Amino acid sequence: MTVYDRTLARREPAARAAAQFATLRTLLGRALDTAPGWQAHLGALDPATVTSREALARLPVLRKSDLPRLQDERPPFGGLALKAPGALARLFVSPGPILDPEGFGADWWGAARALDALGLEPGDVLHNSFSYHLTPAGAMFESGAHALGCAVIPAGTAGSEAQVDALARYGARAYVGTPDFLKVLLDKATELGRDVSSLRLALVSGAALPASLKRELEGRGLRLAQAYGTADLGIIAFETGAAEDGMAVSEEAIVEIVAPGTGDPVPDGEIGELVVTRLNADYPLFRFATGDLSAIHTGTVAGDGTAPRIRGWMGRADQITKVRGMFVRPEQVATVGKRHPEVGHLRLVVTREGERDVMTLHAEGRDEAVAAALAETLASVTKLRGTARVVAPGSLPRDGKVIADERRYD
Repeated sequence: MTVYDRTLARREPAARAAAQFATLRTLLGRALDTAPGWQAHLGALDPATVTSREALARLPVLRKSDLPRLQDERPPFGGLALKAPGALARLFVSPGPILDPEGFGADWWGAARALDALGLEPGDVLHNSFSYHLTPAGAMFESGAHALGCAVIPAGTAGSEAQVDALARYGARAYVGTPDFLKVLLDKATELGRDVSSLRLALVSGAALPASLKRELEGRGLRLAQAYGTADLGIIAFETGAAEDGMAVSEEAIVEIVAPGTGDPVPDGEIGELVVTRLNADYPLFRFATGDLSAIHTGTVAGDGTAPRIRGWMGRADQITKVRGMFVRPEQVATVGKRHPEVGHLRLVVTREGERDVMTLHAEGRDEAVAAALAETLASVTKLRGTARVVAPGSLPRDGKVIADERRYD
């Protein structure tokens, strides 16, 4: 039995909006009474006036990129959480660094709905390859699986051979993790001659799913679905059927699409930055700008769900770039430069080779021998492996880009 009411997804849109905005006003009132970060950010706001999307759009946007500064000023959560750290269940540190809380309660992150839509059933075994160390993705999907009555293999970042062994021994029916690593596991199972035919379902997130990779994975007999979420917001949206139907938005979220760099909503169907209001009693986030691009899905959708839909992740509205499920920020590239004053202008180029994201740091300089040290520092700062190249002074573009995402998904 699930821990959530499936009928919520079939509510009349007007009933959903009324319930969500009633919860929103309650949370705004609590935040303005008890959370100094929200008091400073929202100012003299009367929660009773926030009765519609138009009223919500008048609230200031809070940008994800502002969280490190706010958390430094008001540790640990920028004065935005409604509970003290000791009253929470888990305390995470995501790249940035950004501190993220998890509260007590079943399916706190909202992952159960996405897993249920995939077809996960009570008694199934889920192989979870998301990290369990400091970042919340592993715990996020584990809590959703437990809410559905499923067992979880906490594979995390263990080596591929060990993960294949666990997957085969336990006969896992479902996988959750990045799509790239799913291919790595299947290839490794073939190489080792291990039977992983029990695996039939896969919920992928944290990285793009190119059409070529999707075809390959589905060709191996897997049913694939994508989920979109962040360490701050939990699961925001997820596929419930065909990819062309977009992603259903979580019942605990109000989504807006705004013109990048502003808080102004754009017409439905137009691409813009995804702004999310999370209706969570421990850590509410009001008009939180994710830095991701998306659009409201405006086409007809099969099935009886009435939740709003988005078209999924469509790129970045800023230069913060997701590589192998982790965010890489311009500030991190700058940190590498500060540690290596012997080089000049830097440009991190992200490409894709053999269905895998590849990072190459280009650095202007005259000593090619520094490349190995640069690559080591890059890995230390970003927690991701990459290579480095020393190029001639003055040869890199001066177009304002610190991170150039040159991946193609044709």
